[in-house]
Amino acid sequence: MLNYIWLGLLFLGIGTALTLDLSNQTQNKYQNGESVEVAVSFDSNFAKSDKPFDAVIKISAQSFVKFYKVNQNEAIDQKVRFTFNKKENNYTVYFIVDEKSPAIWQEMAKVSGKENDLSGKIVLNNTNGINSFTASFTLERISFAKMKDVTNSAIDYAGKAVNIALGLIGIMALWLGIMKIAEQSGLIQIIAKSVKPVTKFLFPDVPQDHPAMGSMIMNMSANMLGLGNAATPFGLKAMEELDKLNPEKGTATNAMVTFLAINTAGLTLIPATAIAVRAASGSSDPTIIIGTSIFGASCATFVGILAAKTLEKFPMSFSNFVSFLQSSWKFFTAIFLIAFLIVLLATTGLLSKIFSSAGFLNTDGLKIIIQIISTLAIPIIIITFVIYGAIKKVKIYEAFVDGAKEGFNVALRIIPYLVAMLVAIGIFRAGGAMDFLMVILSPMTNLIGFPAEALPMALMRPLSGSGSLGIMSEVMSVHGPDSFIGILVSTIMGSTETTFYVLALYFGSVSIKKTRHAVTVGILADIAGILGALFIVKLLFG
Repeated sequence: MLNYIWLGLLFLGIGTALTLDLSNQTQNKYQNGESVEVAVSFDSNFAKSDKPFDAVIKISAQSFVKFYKVNQNEAIDQKVRFTFNKKENNYTVYFIVDEKSPAIWQEMAKVSGKENDLSGKIVLNNTNGINSFTASFTLERISFAKMKDVTNSAIDYAGKAVNIALGLIGIMALWLGIMKIAEQSGLIQIIAKSVKPVTKFLFPDVPQDHPAMGSMIMNMSANMLGLGNAATPFGLKAMEELDKLNPEKGTATNAMVTFLAINTAGLTLIPATAIAVRAASGSSDPTIIIGTSIFGASCATFVGILAAKTLEKFPMSFSNFVSFLQSSWKFFTAIFLIAFLIVLLATTGLLSKIFSSAGFLNTDGLKIIIQIISTLAIPIIIITFVIYGAIKKVKIYEAFVDGAKEGFNVALRIIPYLVAMLVAIGIFRAGGAMDFLMVILSPMTNLIGFPAEALPMALMRPLSGSGSLGIMSEVMSVHGPDSFIGILVSTIMGSTETTFYVLALYFGSVSIKKTRHAVTVGILADIAGILGALFIVKLLFG
């Protein structure tokens, strides 16, 4: 499945970019070779000189709109650097584009070179005074802007992938060293036995005393506490141990898919990143999304596990399918009753009263408790594992070093997989395929009352953490962090995970190429999380 996803991202990104570039060239979007009338003012007495000198060019909003056919409310007042060109008897102009410059100039500068600059030619016409002239201004030629964006993005994302992997080396070495101590001391087996009823249902193919079980438990616990630095090494170690039980190397097992379904659901008690962005955006109550995020992530988790457990049975005969339903009727009944109860409470308005009376959405006490746990968890885990290992007479230093070596190797092994996936995502974004996808999906999302302003967040979240973070910040700056849309996008951020990054990272660590139904399960979990976020935010704040 990842093969088709990867090919689709590349094809859509490059194909869309090429189509847009050809359209822009046909319509001459950037007005290549065309001149616009401007007013030029010099800082000092004007004289033709080989030395560069400063000036200011001014363009009225009406002239700019007529020339570029874009929206522009204010006149342009741009500082430039002039150089006289004797051969052509005109002036070469160079200037830096910043956030105050027109959007189309910012777009042109981004693809004209590495620096944020533009250049052009000016021919002085009539004088309006000693140091003031009217002039014809022609900017440099811009062509294949989107394709240049795609090229730059591919290179940037390849670098980001390597930096991510190298950044994991230290963290991986630390946590896998600690895990090795816990493994040799028998502590992992004790932890696994404490939650045996749950893990036996989730991972029936994994022996309860296997090291993979402890690593998965530690990963899920760290994720729930928002300890991403610890969760990733635990998860990669879990995948490595699961692969030891894999009878068909290179193909994902049922346990791997279920484990990743839980990871991509992103169930976290405190969505710290979303809360931090809300606080930075001036929210009067940044933590109001704690309850809504838990609700959305719980929906994603339920659907992810249900999809993983169902799809792992296919293909099957009809008689086997009936047997599967009979053996799993308790699980399906429980899921149905939970869903029915939530819908009943929502439609009667009782769910809102329960959340409000419990103070679940806005409780400083809950926030403080979870923050204390999150702060103390890592030091307590380290010292507990080390002391227990020492009591059990484990050679803790040697065990730590052995585990750290494994962490170093795993971090390097995932680089090709991260490069492949992140480059494809970068090309898809830069090529403009996201905008076309929004146009296609908008009619369907409108039917369920999903705001168009929040759709980019929903589409970006499974692809890119940094991209979705940028979209969330932009949406809240426009609509406000405490608006319905602001709460919705931050709840989506806290209810879902970067599915394709997680799949590439975890499967890449054990060289899994046949992912089976993992992508489908991850996407279904994302959809459930997004719809759950929409449902609860509409119920409480709509």
